Amino acid sequence: KLRNMRTKTLLLSAAVGVAGLVAASAQTVYSVNSVGYVNMDIPVGFSMIANPLDAGAGNNTVSALMDPAAFTEGTTIYKFNPATQQYVPNTLDFGAWTQPDMTMEPGEGVFINVLATPASVTFVGEVKQGALTQNVPQGFSVQASQVPQSGQLDTELNFPVGEDDVVYMFNNAAGQYTIHVFSFGAWDNVPVPKVGESFFVNKLVAADWDRD
Repeated sequence: KLRNMRTKTLLLSAAVGVAGLVAASAQTVYSVNSVGYVNMDIPVGFSMIANPLDAGAGNNTVSALMDPAAFTEGTTIYKFNPATQQYVPNTLDFGAWTQPDMTMEPGEGVFINVLATPASVTFVGEVKQGALTQNVPQGFSVQASQVPQSGQLDTELNFPVGEDDVVYMFNNAAGQYTIHVFSFGAWDNVPVPKVGESFFVNKLVAADWDRD
């Protein structure tokens, strides 16, 4: 059986059901995996992106996900460290990433500065399922949905928004942030992340982002 995810946008091409047979008890056990791909076009300049699919243990890294051949030399990925409040750069230099083992797990977002020519990347893997949790610390951090889903951040993606939290979504075309403030129990401008889009959040009180 396939488990269908009701979303506004779900960029998946296939869902594969794998059945296993337990001979000792003659009981059929079903294991369900939703597998697919997401094509992402990344324009020249700065963008905030995320890996929306789980490529498997050890494979959610820059070297495995971001083919150097797709990018212009000098393109740089910046991963924000909330503990130090600083970026860790990862530059394409002589055809290889300077930090190839930098992780891009589902839920982790990065900045990328693409030089000269737009890039096209295909993420391949499984949709994460079950009870999913990621920590949103107090202060600034970069966040993204662990599953390839688009929708209103709090009501459809279940983000744990609190009073006076601020979300910053980067607009590549404008070259600046669009700011979304949650105040008096409502957004002044509702944030709707796209599939594979990450965002900054300034959170007053740390919370867990739980999905099921």
